[in-house]
Amino acid sequence: MSNAPLMPMATAVWLVENTTLTFKQIANFCNLHEVEVQGIADGEVAKGIKAYNPIMSGQLSREEIDLSSKDKDRPLKIKNLDIEISNEDKKIKKYIPLSKRQDKPDSALWLIKQHNILKDSQIAKLVGITKNSVTSIRNKSYWNYNNLSPKDPIALNLFTQKDLIDAIAKAERRIKREKKEKEKNKVINKN
Repeated sequence: MSNAPLMPMATAVWLVENTTLTFKQIANFCNLHEVEVQGIADGEVAKGIKAYNPIMSGQLSREEIDLSSKDKDRPLKIKNLDIEISNEDKKIKKYIPLSKRQDKPDSALWLIKQHNILKDSQIAKLVGITKNSVTSIRNKSYWNYNNLSPKDPIALNLFTQKDLIDAIAKAERRIKREKKEKEKNKVINKN
């Protein structure tokens, strides 16, 4: 991997506009030619490119820029080459083949029967169908209701066991909260 910053042209635009670094220092840091950097300063190159602040993105520090500004022979050093990209908590939408699409309403029916405390919106989010579809399945007015057969969505790999446990816990908290509010309203209405 090269040691160039992310978006080198936009970074060069920011460095030209906001620092006293030489064209050579900026060109070396951004892996550009010195003439390109001079063109950026003259307004002939990179017209319409929005400046990208390398300090905000964590690629440079203000101290690094100050040190290189004082010593014209000192090159800029990128702060961190290792950018951590974590895919935790990111649900990647994947293509579901036509043959598997019937599994979603079947899974919604399974969730309605097995975990009836879940709200329609929670089931829709877990399974990946619309809330209206879940409501019509619950009311037995779904267009294909007679052909539905309950199927475990975890076994079909529509979502994980952890997702289901989290949804159930959230539903239980909601039910407790609603019970407390009802009791509170009864006490208020009696008085």
